[in-house]
Formats: sequence, structure tokens, C-alpha cells
Amino acid sequence: MDTNTETKKVVTRFAPSPTGFMHIGGVRTALFAYLWARKNNGTFILRIEDTDKEREVEGSIEHIQKSLEWLGIEWDFGPNKPGSFGSCIQSERLPTYLEWAHKLIENGYAYPDPYTEEEVAEFRKKAEEEKRPFLYRDHRPETFGVWDGKTSLRFKVPEIKQYTWHDEVRGELKAGAEALDDFILIKSDGYPTYNFAHIIDDYTMGVTHIIRGDEFISSTPRFLSLYDALGFTHPVFVSAPQILRPDRTKKLGKRDGAKDILEYKTEGYLASTMVNFLVLIGWNPGTEQEIFTKEELVQLFSLNQMQKSGAVFNEEKLDWMNKEHMKLLGEDFRNTEILSELQKNETLGSHPKLSDTEFMLKIYPIIFDRISKWSDIATLFREGELDYFFNKPVYSKESLSWKGESPAEETQKHMKNVVEILTNTQEDMYTDVEKIKSLIFDYATEHGRGNVLWPVRVALSGRDKSPDPFTLIYIFGKTESIARINSAIELLS
Repeated sequence: MDTNTETKKVVTRFAPSPTGFMHIGGVRTALFAYLWARKNNGTFILRIEDTDKEREVEGSIEHIQKSLEWLGIEWDFGPNKPGSFGSCIQSERLPTYLEWAHKLIENGYAYPDPYTEEEVAEFRKKAEEEKRPFLYRDHRPETFGVWDGKTSLRFKVPEIKQYTWHDEVRGELKAGAEALDDFILIKSDGYPTYNFAHIIDDYTMGVTHIIRGDEFISSTPRFLSLYDALGFTHPVFVSAPQILRPDRTKKLGKRDGAKDILEYKTEGYLASTMVNFLVLIGWNPGTEQEIFTKEELVQLFSLNQMQKSGAVFNEEKLDWMNKEHMKLLGEDFRNTEILSELQKNETLGSHPKLSDTEFMLKIYPIIFDRISKWSDIATLFREGELDYFFNKPVYSKESLSWKGESPAEETQKHMKNVVEILTNTQEDMYTDVEKIKSLIFDYATEHGRGNVLWPVRVALSGRDKSPDPFTLIYIFGKTESIARINSAIELLS
């Protein structure tokens, strides 16, 4: 009996190829597999499928590990943690594949490929001309030579039949005999194909649940025929739905804006957000709740709540969710992150205000209110939305006029009166925005709020859009606020 059926312990795996890019679809597959293993107190394996050496990119294994580590996806066995079954890197498992290949040969289920690439191309061309599907098994030789390991080894399908199988997401599936063919098990370079290696690895590693993209459904009949030939009982199949681009017409790819997962880290998204967001693309908790911690997801995740249809990657939703996760961070942590981002700005350098704790504590909430990820701070700087906090604003005479209609003399008069009010006010009135508002608001109401408050705000920030003038006066304090308004008065002279 297959050893995989003798244990109830859940074993899942994530098996990426080291090709230099960690697509969010692959990361989501890893998350599903990880959550299911952890929910069941099972084992999660990180396996590297590196048998296609032409596509391998140097440094990719480290990149894969770094990506999962950022998201808090810990593996029980992986490239750096071999198990009793041996290495988790396929190129280091070649003897295992050869052992099982020879068993297939002995049982009459594998044979050395007798044809050249040119001959196979000719077979394929003839099938196209005759408007019939090309099947390698139609050209299977009647007798086989001895495999010397230098040519490709092909699988001999044991029985041409219809297969029916159960998928935890799609339910009962079936495919006709046309889905079966004699595929390559081991290539002429000595490396196994995916079709062969992953089945041997899943068996020897005790994998109970295979969670992967639904693009593998069409290949499942071939896998089933190999399970039969090997005498293996297949694991539970779980087909995750595709992640679609916004117009829902096809799978999200690089050309559609798909990014490597660590690009999201660079852009200032939280790891907790990416875990939450990706799991909800294709899985539904069955409630209205949308914000989850990883620990909550471990408790709630279930295979029967995965959806069949593809789900859209919505970047606006991602930004919203990231802001919600940022709100869960402690205020001190948030402030430290904001300060760190500000210190990266080349125009600020070591600006003395960055060291003014009292001042910084006033602007942290304002900056936090305007961002959904940390890199938004750099964007705000590029757009001139933060520079005025640290440097004297630059603006034109015309911008000081409310709706471009207020005469310069009238605008100047209102600002002088505001300066007089501020000058004659004690320092203790500058400790609260509402206190400052009480000083100016009645005067502004009497003479027209726009006529008074617009030029004061522009004088303080230089921007069409900024916090209200009361908040700006609170931030800058008495002395700097008066100095900035006086500069505007001088500009109108």
C-alpha cells in the first residue's frame, strides 16, 4: 500500500523553479499550502524544481527564500533543511529519479526515445496536415532497446482510457483517452522532466495535498497514468483559481503590471498586508471581515472556501488594505518609519527639523493620513506636498488672492490683521488647533473666510491644497508662522 495513505498528517509543498521572478500567483500558492499545513499541524516543504537548467537564474534560490521569509512563511524542510527523504533541491536528487525510472523500465512502462527531434517534427507536421491531434504514442516502437542514460526516456502509458478524478475546488473532473500520451521522463541531459520529478518527489516526501494553479488540470490525466504505472495512490488535488488582470480577460502577467513580490516590499507595503490580500484573491472566509492577521488566517483557512473562478488583482484594494494594516501598527513604530522615509529624501538631508521632536510629532499624523504605503512619502515630496513643512514656501503674488479676485491691498490688510492677532497672543494658545482657530475664525467670518483664510494658508504652505491654516499655525508655531505671513505681506508690497 502507498505510504501516503497510511498517515493522516497533512504535508504540503511549494515547488517553484529558480527563474529569477517570484510572481504573486506563485506566492499565493505558497500561502495556501502553508496555511493548510499549519492549520492541520502538518508539514510545509519548500522544494526547488531546478531541472530546467537553461531557464535557471543565478541567485534565484536565495531570492525565493528571502521572499517567503519576508511574508513569514516558514518551511519545515527546504533548500537549507533537508529531510529524511534527502535534499529539497531536485538537481541534488538525480539518483532517486533514476531509481524509479529503472523500476518503470523493468515493468515495461518506459522506453528509450528512438527518434530524433527532426523525425518527431515530421510526425507532428503530418498530423497537422491530416487535421488530427499529434500523439507520440501513435509512433511508439513495438520493441525497445536498452536505455543507456544518454538519450531521452519516455513513459509508456499503461492503459489508454478515460480518467475521472476529484479536485477539492473543481469537484469531479474527467478527461478522455486523447489526453494521454507517452511523455518524456528523463531528458537526454540526465535531468528529469517536471511531469516525472514532481510525482516522485511528492511520493517520497509524503505530500498529501498538492495545491497548484488550475493550469495543471489539463495535465492531470497524464499524471494519473504515471501514478498508476508506479503503483502510487495520488495525493489530494487542489486547483487554485487564476489571478486575473483588471479587465478579467486573462491571467495577470508581467506585461500587465505583475511585479516580483519583493517589489511590493520596496514600495513600502507591509508583509501582513500582502499575506492578507493574496489569500483573499480566490479564497472567501464566508464573512464580511476583510482584515486578517496571518494567525487568524491559519485558523480560518479551508479548502472548501476556495473559489473556482479567477479573481482580479485590484491595486486600489491593496492600497486600502495596506492602510488598514498600517493603522494596526503602534504609533511609535509608524512615526519611526515615517522619519526613516523622510531621512531618505536627498533634498532634506539632515534638516534640523528632523531632529525637532516636538515639531515632528505634529506632522507625523498629517503625513500618515495622506499615505497608504511608505513609498507614498517620496511621491508626496516629488509632488511638492511636503517640502513646505521644512522649507520656506515659494509662490506668486496672484496665488495669494482668493479666487483671483481679492485686490492685493485688501489681501495684505487681512494678513496684517492676522499677524497682529497672532503677535498679541500668548504662547499657551499655540498648543492646540482649536485654540488657534478661536483667535482668527471670528475675524475671518466677519470679512469673508476665503478672503482671510486663503492667503494665510498659501503664505504658510505655498500650496493650493494643504492642511487648514489653523493646523499649519499649530505646526509651525508662533514665530515661524508670523515670519511666513510677513513674507507674503512683503511680496504684495
